[in-house]
Amino acid sequence: MSNYGAESAGAPSGGVQSVDRAVAVLEILAQHGEAGVSEVAAAIDVHKSTAFRLLGALEAHGMVEQESERGKYRLGFGVVRLAGAVTGRIAVTRHGRGICERLVDDVGETMNIAVLESHHAINLYQVRSTSAIAAQNWVGRQTPLHCTSSGKILLAHLDKKDRDELLTETGLPRLTPRTVTSRKKLEADLAQARDQGYAITMEEYEEGLNAVSAPVRSEEGEVVAALSASGPAFRMTEGRMHELAEVLVTGADELSHRLGYTG
Repeated sequence: MSNYGAESAGAPSGGVQSVDRAVAVLEILAQHGEAGVSEVAAAIDVHKSTAFRLLGALEAHGMVEQESERGKYRLGFGVVRLAGAVTGRIAVTRHGRGICERLVDDVGETMNIAVLESHHAINLYQVRSTSAIAAQNWVGRQTPLHCTSSGKILLAHLDKKDRDELLTETGLPRLTPRTVTSRKKLEADLAQARDQGYAITMEEYEEGLNAVSAPVRSEEGEVVAALSASGPAFRMTEGRMHELAEVLVTGADELSHRLGYTG
C-alpha cells in the first residue's frame, strides 16, 4: 500500500479521513507537479471516483486546478494565498529581530512581536530583558485581545464589523481586577490607541504586568502585527510607558518600512 494510504488499520474515519486524503493529494501534486485522477487514486489507495470527488472539492476552493478540460491537476493559486499569509509572518519575524534586539537595549524591557490569530494575539518573536525581573517567554502563546496591549492594537485596527463579531464570540472575560469588561470602555481605549498611535495596558491581563504596543503595517498599509514592550508594573509605570511609546512607535514604523510600507 502507498505511504499516502488512508484506509490502513487504525486510520481515522469520516471527515478526518477526508481531510487526511485531501492533504495527501496536495502533497502529491507538490512533489510531482501534476497528476491525473488515476495517478492520485493509486497514490492514496482509493477508488477513482473518490479521488475525483477529492480533486473536485479542492478545485472548488482554488487549491488545485486542471491544465485543460479533463486534463491533469496541479496546485492552484489558493495555495499561494494561504502560503502568502505564512510568508508575511515570516517576514515580520525576520525583519523584526534586529529591531527587537536594539530596542531591548534602548528600553530595557522585554520586546515581543504579535499577530492576530483567530480570536487571540499570538506571539511570534521575543527578546527578553536582561533585567533581574523580566517577563516570561511568550513565544507561541495565545493571549486575549481585549486585555493585552498587542491585542488592543490589533483590535483597534480591525474593521468595526469584524471587531464586533469577534468580541461577541469571545466576550470580555475578567482576568484581573483591572481587566476592561465594558464594550463601551474598550471601544474608548481602542479609539485612543488609534489616535495616539500606541496602546497601553496596566495589569489587565496579569497582576503586576504592564505593557505598551505600537502597530506594524504591511506594504498595503494594513496593520499586520503589534510590537510591544512589557515589564513589571513597578518599573513600567504609566508615565514611563508613555515615554517609551515614542521609541516603540519609531521601531514599529521602521519594521513597517522594511515590510514595504511607505506611508
